[in-house]
Amino acid sequence: MHPFAYQRASSEQAAVEAGNPGPGVRRPPTEAAAQFVAGGTNMSDYMRLNVTRPDVLIDINELSPSAYGHIEADSAGLRIGALVRMAEAEDHPVIRSDYPVIHDTLKLAATRQIRNMASLGGNVLQRTRCEYFREASFPCNKRQPGSGCSALDGFNRRHAVLGVSDACIATYPGDFAQALIALDARVEIMGPQRRRTIAFSELHRQPGGTPNVETGLAPGELITGYVVPAGPHTRRSRYVKTRDRESYQFALASAAIALDLDGATVKDVRIALGGVATVPWRAHEAEQLLVGQPLDETLARRAADAAFAQARTREHNGYKVPIGKETLVRALLETQAMDV
Repeated sequence: MHPFAYQRASSEQAAVEAGNPGPGVRRPPTEAAAQFVAGGTNMSDYMRLNVTRPDVLIDINELSPSAYGHIEADSAGLRIGALVRMAEAEDHPVIRSDYPVIHDTLKLAATRQIRNMASLGGNVLQRTRCEYFREASFPCNKRQPGSGCSALDGFNRRHAVLGVSDACIATYPGDFAQALIALDARVEIMGPQRRRTIAFSELHRQPGGTPNVETGLAPGELITGYVVPAGPHTRRSRYVKTRDRESYQFALASAAIALDLDGATVKDVRIALGGVATVPWRAHEAEQLLVGQPLDETLARRAADAAFAQARTREHNGYKVPIGKETLVRALLETQAMDV
């Protein structure tokens, strides 16, 4: 493991100052010398593998509990602080009753021990990666830009089929992000120069020619929380996750659905796909096909076809298209059948 220094930030200002790389530094946050940690469940893994080599770890756990470690719920929606632990949000009564898709994505992620420790700020920033990224002896454009992507012609069974490029086909692994993008959440950010709020859909970047640049965060910026607006679709929502085994594994395909119905007719629908894309993926084409139509299995299958119309498969991951479609159909019909 690369030697590193440890700092404990006592305030958000101290945190962003410690994380500020200084003027003129252009390295993306994933390559920054100073890295923020809370639970550290993802960071510690890659430091042990010598894939991530920070010089400084900035512990942000002592930041204000009222601002960072608290869940607020009212008629306008939710605000979830970045230091809220996964298990805490999973168990929150309002999230369980009024935002079940968020509850589902947390419950189906990792083990309870990890969910007790991992923060929701860090959760959405877990690295988009594959085994070729984890093993430093293989060329990987995320680790060393321009070195090549070993997965393109390697064993790519678990790799993405949506949002891919010739430089990277790694799959975004998270679950919680699918709920946030489906519910049109916003991300609150604190940086060395300013505070800002962006749509969650603007946070992650498709790999294109620069897969080492995974988000739109600037160096030294820190996620402080999420805002999830309330709406008639949030209660009729769920997350379906298909994986090789039921216990503690990333999705082969998943679907987060939020649905507002008038009888059988779709008034509003939000669809996010996981396990099949390089970023948290919103299936806008499928949504447009469903709105204003009576939902049944035939329509759900047409929507699934639309969602995967632009899929690009490789030698071993072509099965993800039919599995992804079946997962989406199941998720739509099970969400429709919910008793709300």
